[in-house]
Amino acid sequence: MAEVEIRGLVKAYGAQAVVHGVDIDIEDGQFVVLVGPSGCGKSTLLRMIAGLEAVTGGTIRIGGRVVNNLPPAERDIAMVFQSYALYPHKTVAANMGFPLKMRGMPRAEIEERVARAAEILGLTPYLSRYPRALSGGQRQRVAMGRAIVRAPQVFLFDEPLSNLDAKLRVQMRAEIRELHQRLATTTVYVTHDQIEAMTMADRIVVMRDGRIAQVGAPLDVYDRPADSFVAGFIGSPSMNLLPAVALGGGRVRAAGADLAAPGAERLAPGAAVTFGVRPEHLDIAPEGAEGAIEAIVAVVEPTGSETHLVARAEGAELTVVARDRLSVAPGARLRLAPRPGLAHLFDAGTGRRID
Repeated sequence: MAEVEIRGLVKAYGAQAVVHGVDIDIEDGQFVVLVGPSGCGKSTLLRMIAGLEAVTGGTIRIGGRVVNNLPPAERDIAMVFQSYALYPHKTVAANMGFPLKMRGMPRAEIEERVARAAEILGLTPYLSRYPRALSGGQRQRVAMGRAIVRAPQVFLFDEPLSNLDAKLRVQMRAEIRELHQRLATTTVYVTHDQIEAMTMADRIVVMRDGRIAQVGAPLDVYDRPADSFVAGFIGSPSMNLLPAVALGGGRVRAAGADLAAPGAERLAPGAAVTFGVRPEHLDIAPEGAEGAIEAIVAVVEPTGSETHLVARAEGAELTVVARDRLSVAPGARLRLAPRPGLAHLFDAGTGRRID
């Protein structure tokens, strides 16, 4: 196990920079998830840590050692890819033991390490099978097993679950998290799926356009997004973000309603802001209630445990998540009240959070 320290990391292809001076500290044994939309630079960053992409500028330290110019085999890392990258003509046991065979490790030790990893991953009954005889989830376990047998200082995962169906993704992310708790190996995990990030990470690194937008514990990032981008990206369904104008007295006007918001008391009347409220923090208010948005229901989505509504108010679209089963039909008129103290304000120009 080892800490990973990244300082001023830059990646450019010719004149085009795709990672811009990134700084990250990953503690020994920590599970860190790099998350962001496609093209934000998260996979490029991971590949630089792995040694699969050359570093244009900055430094990467693993266990206190600068690894910028070391080949992947000398960095003491193991990487699990989206594509599994298994040898179709080798058995599960041979696939898992291949990295150790290439190191010239004694056969008895290879078999011992493979058996131990197979037991951890529930692969013991499949050691003599070939990849073609395995399910997608089993193939991913074999890829993970191949990483485990190496006993690296750092595990790197590059969107390992994106080829699996929804049910299997849920199962596999729980298995990866359980594996990390068991091995306590420093892990860097890349995904574009913010649900994976929220459920798996000790710390989330949210990336945008090759830069870090926010770093923090999952619930801290969810509860206090640093800007409107993070607010809209983290959370499913995503936060409602509405154009608003400060009214003075701690209130703003958004979607045709006068609403209270933390931080609004420090704004000059007329200031342009963005009012944010999460779907689960919008309550259906009784007729005549103050501080509520008049909206018309456009879509009703019952999920069983919850009801999701899409409603429109003065050109704005709002998503509502109700924990109860609602008897509401499209076209119904509702009053939607943000819960006190749970709204968010962001600067309309910079997108930065207003506290």
